[in-house]
Amino acid sequence: MSCVLCFADSPITSTDFWTAYKHEKIIEKAQNAGGVLTTELADFLISKKGKIDVKMAVINCLSWDFNGKKNAQIYLNRLLEKGIYKTSQEFRDKGKAGHLLCMAYLKAMDNYFEVFEAYEWAELALAKNQKSYTFNIINAIIHAQILFDSDWCLVFMATHSVRINKSLKRDMNEEAIKIIFDYMDLYKDYCE
Repeated sequence: MSCVLCFADSPITSTDFWTAYKHEKIIEKAQNAGGVLTTELADFLISKKGKIDVKMAVINCLSWDFNGKKNAQIYLNRLLEKGIYKTSQEFRDKGKAGHLLCMAYLKAMDNYFEVFEAYEWAELALAKNQKSYTFNIINAIIHAQILFDSDWCLVFMATHSVRINKSLKRDMNEEAIKIIFDYMDLYKDYCE
C-alpha cells in the first residue's frame, strides 16, 4: 500500500477542486458560509445562469462533515419553496439535469459514508446530460466512493474512464481536472 494512501481519505473527501475556481465571486461566498448551503448559494445552484462546473465547485467548497450535513435537504426545500417542483417525487421524476446533479453531489457531501442514494441521483442527472465532462466526472467520483471499500483499481478506473473519453464536452476547468486526478491517480498502482 502506498504511504500517500495511508493518509488519504476518499474520493469524496480528497478532491478539493473548488480551489481552481477561487476567482469566482460565488466561491468566496461559499468559503464564508461555514459549510452550510445558504439561500443565496441554493439560489445560485438552482438558477439558469452559472456554469455547471462552477455549481459543482460551490458544493465542493461547502465540503463534507464527518458527522454529516443537511445541505441536500436545504436544497430540496428551496426548490419546493420556489415552486420549481411541487413534490420531491416530481423533482426526482422530472428534474432538470443540473438540478439533479446538484442534489447528487450535495447528498454525497452530506454523508460520504452512504452515497448509494447520491449515486442514484447522479445516474438520473447523467441520463439527461451524457456528453458533459462535469456530469460524468461527478458521477464517477460518487461511484468511486462506493467502490472505495471493495476494489481500488475500480476506484481508479471509475474516473480514468471519464478522462480518456474524448467524446465528452470539456465543460470543466483544466486545473480542477488536474486536482481531481492528482488524487485519483494514487489508485492506479492497484490495477494489474
